[in-house]
Amino acid sequence: MQTVYLVASGDLRLSANQVCWPAQEAMENQIFEAVKREGVKIKRAHPYIDEKKHGFIDSQKYGIEVFRKIPADAPVIVAEAVWQYSHHVLPGLITHKGPILTLANWSGQWPGLVGMLNLNGSMTAAGVKYSTLWSENFTDDFFVKGLRAWLNKGKVVHKTDHVKPYDAVEVPSAAAAIGERYAQDLMKNKAIMGVFDEGCMGMYNAIIPDALLMSTGVYKERLSQSALVAKMRTVSDAEARGVYEWLLNKGMRFHLGTDEATELTEHQVLEQCKMYIAAVRIAAEFGCATIGIQYQQGLKDMAPASDLVEGLLNNVDRPPVYDEKTGEELYKGQALPHFNEVDECAGLDALVTNGLWTRMKMSPETTLHDVRWGRWYSGPANDNGRHVDDFVWVFEISGAAPPEHFIDGYAGAVSERQPPMYFPLGGGTLKGVSKPGWVVWSRVWVQPGKLNFDTGICEAVKLPDAETQERLKLTTEQWPIMSAITPGITRDQLMARHKANHINVAYAPTKAAAKKAMFAKAAAMKALGLDVSFCGEF
Repeated sequence: MQTVYLVASGDLRLSANQVCWPAQEAMENQIFEAVKREGVKIKRAHPYIDEKKHGFIDSQKYGIEVFRKIPADAPVIVAEAVWQYSHHVLPGLITHKGPILTLANWSGQWPGLVGMLNLNGSMTAAGVKYSTLWSENFTDDFFVKGLRAWLNKGKVVHKTDHVKPYDAVEVPSAAAAIGERYAQDLMKNKAIMGVFDEGCMGMYNAIIPDALLMSTGVYKERLSQSALVAKMRTVSDAEARGVYEWLLNKGMRFHLGTDEATELTEHQVLEQCKMYIAAVRIAAEFGCATIGIQYQQGLKDMAPASDLVEGLLNNVDRPPVYDEKTGEELYKGQALPHFNEVDECAGLDALVTNGLWTRMKMSPETTLHDVRWGRWYSGPANDNGRHVDDFVWVFEISGAAPPEHFIDGYAGAVSERQPPMYFPLGGGTLKGVSKPGWVVWSRVWVQPGKLNFDTGICEAVKLPDAETQERLKLTTEQWPIMSAITPGITRDQLMARHKANHINVAYAPTKAAAKKAMFAKAAAMKALGLDVSFCGEF
């Protein structure tokens, strides 16, 4: 085999690249040793840059320059121990002729798994062929066999026999009828998706081409985050204070300090309350049934984080917002589904979930989580004496988590300052531990010219507090967390199939109700023209 070239896509933010570089460097050393053990030469395609204090590809411009120097047919490893911006390397990968392997360390720290899954989804959406692997120490049999296969054959094939196409499953007629009727109504009445600046953090897989989205009856209203900031300036201090007091009266806690650079302050929270009011008013003005705020480049330099806002929007029970002119309460008694990081695939999913769950008289709240990490857990769970002996995922996201999904709701929610390396102007999260229960999970994903939909059921479990706190410390402790078991889907099967960093979840009151809702949603998506698959045991 020719020389293998290694590239590493990083963040656009210098602070994040500098903080995360040691983890990336440590992983790359392990990868170099693993490849050399197979008798193959490996070369880093771009250097560590002293003045930047990291060795990441940190822009699309730089990524294009790097790939110009890589032989067109050479094997390329994209190694990720961090969150990364896929568009930094996507132009080079789209035109590359040699075999491509994406590779991540099995760690929740920064996180490389999430970055790799996003890149995988983005390449899938772009029609790029690739293989993918992951490992905790890069010496286990799963990794070594996979690496050897890729080095020798140019590809790795994973087992995905947990996936069943819609037509291979006997879908109950009653559930199918609910989903099909909803799809017919959506196609007839149509819905508007409000998009506050498209393409967050280079997530190409999070953009649904207009023609594909319009075929489902949903149409984009392209909005600007500058308009959101402008609308925030029209919200009075008294209105913002009213939202804040409403949350305090619900029992929500805020971990406040005085240092704007490193702590959550009341000023930051009040600015987030203004953003919440502004977002609802803009959504109503344009008739949006769902909205997505990008909150990254640009807005991060103008306002505190949007995460508190996103979680409130996704909750039916939330602070009231009134029309500036008429005084009418907007979206009264409803959630306004928000899709984090403008992930339009998650937006379509949340819109359908909200409609179907409401029709089925179930709480319609949704959370868009990252598939962050996970490990085996053996011990008690759910406070009922039950013993769990299974792989338990950490689903975790910075925003979009509604209090309805938490143990004790608002009283179990706390807002903590976002990490400064990502969020220079601060802002609080909406953090909580997801309540135990049965959940429908799903993902809309894009292939060239086609929309797909994967779904299944999982069980959110309540782990002992010590285990939950350790999982938070091993990931991002300021963020909301769900501990989830995916019946009939192993760790490696989920990683091999999932074409996104995000996964949508919605609760059902019982396992039977979750199965019915899953079938109804699958039928709705199929009627909307998506290619539907069921995953795991149900």
